Amino acid sequence: MRVLFAGTPAVAVPSLDALIEAGFEVVAVLTRPDAPTGRKRILTPSPVAARAAELGIDIIHASKVDAGTTERIASYEPDVAAIVAYGGLVPKAALGVPRHGWINLHFSLLPAWRGAAPVQRSVIAGDDITGAATFHLEEGLDTGPVFGTLTETVRPEDTAGDLLERLSRSGAVLLTQTLSTVESGSAAPVPQQGDVSLAPKLTLDDGRLDWTQPALAINRRARGVTPEPGAWTMLDGQRVKLEPVGLRPDIRDLAPGKIRIDGKNVLVGTGSHAVQLGQIQPAGKKMMPSADWARGLATPESVEFE
Repeated sequence: MRVLFAGTPAVAVPSLDALIEAGFEVVAVLTRPDAPTGRKRILTPSPVAARAAELGIDIIHASKVDAGTTERIASYEPDVAAIVAYGGLVPKAALGVPRHGWINLHFSLLPAWRGAAPVQRSVIAGDDITGAATFHLEEGLDTGPVFGTLTETVRPEDTAGDLLERLSRSGAVLLTQTLSTVESGSAAPVPQQGDVSLAPKLTLDDGRLDWTQPALAINRRARGVTPEPGAWTMLDGQRVKLEPVGLRPDIRDLAPGKIRIDGKNVLVGTGSHAVQLGQIQPAGKKMMPSADWARGLATPESVEFE
């Protein structure tokens, strides 16, 4: 089959590679335009665009699938479109271009966590099991019938980034298997069944830790927003970035947000028991071990996160 591949971030690259390795003819890649990155805000191709350039595949840069983009897609005469985290909606006019439609690899067990941040929301919610699904793209938000699924255990220390990395690789296999069934005519998608939950895109505010919440909820949120948008708190009116925190159920006498130095350990009080800080990035500085940061505090007992 002639395949149009749509994707943007690094988690989509394994799927592009898997399609090539499986022998599909990827006629073009649709990805979002170059974006400024780093402190110098240098325009940089998306990971998918960079990989497509290495593979010599034609690239369609588009921030949205408008009439012009749809016309360019149609010019490649794709039999099917495979989409993995492209980052934009596909309108009805474009959905009808490939004769087999668009097949989306989504990183959740649909209908759980429909939306842009399924893995992140799953970790924040404390799910024990997540996974990935391939489904037929429709106009609704991740509502189409499902071709196949896989499951993945959420490990106690998993960040959203850890989990996405594993799912991007197992999901790539699932996507190629799905396209193979479509090519052979044996695909049999089934309607989604079960409770629906939504996973809207994370904002910076989603990364703020509320120290009045229980320690487990704070732990889950910090892991769910790592690496993006990142966990943070306020200290003396400035935003301080944090990496995931550990649980210290043996410490229960710290008020929410209060800090205690215990040897090389930096503890913070929550609404239940304490948590232990890992890495911390004060405003204007680099990420550092919390013990190094604590050594620079004049009066640690007076420090309190907001």
